[in-house]
Amino acid sequence: MKQLRNILLVDDEEDFLETTSRRLRRRSFEVRTAARCAEAVTEVLSGWPHVVVLDVMLPDTDGMECLRRIKEVAPHLPVVMLTGHASLQASVWGLEHGASDYCLKPIELDELVEKIIIAHKETGAPS
Repeated sequence: MKQLRNILLVDDEEDFLETTSRRLRRRSFEVRTAARCAEAVTEVLSGWPHVVVLDVMLPDTDGMECLRRIKEVAPHLPVVMLTGHASLQASVWGLEHGASDYCLKPIELDELVEKIIIAHKETGAPS
């Protein structure tokens, strides 16, 4: 398995993408971003990301549908779901359909990094 390095952030909030990607890069992660599910699936198909951080609200589809598409093409790829709109039903659905974790925004960077590392380790990959 691959060493954890490549993080794909999928969110329609430009400020979140810019700030979070910059802060993750300072921690030696390689980061790519996508604002739409279609872009995220293209990145996943390339085999580049080791972990996906996926927002529940996207302009071209909801995050649950995007999770389904990602898992369809990369069933073992860890996906950490983020949402600014707490919903127990959505979090249970996401976890039942392959999300590694489900977190509320705003999220502290240390907590997000911890969730990313845990999700990656659950796949059996070295960190």
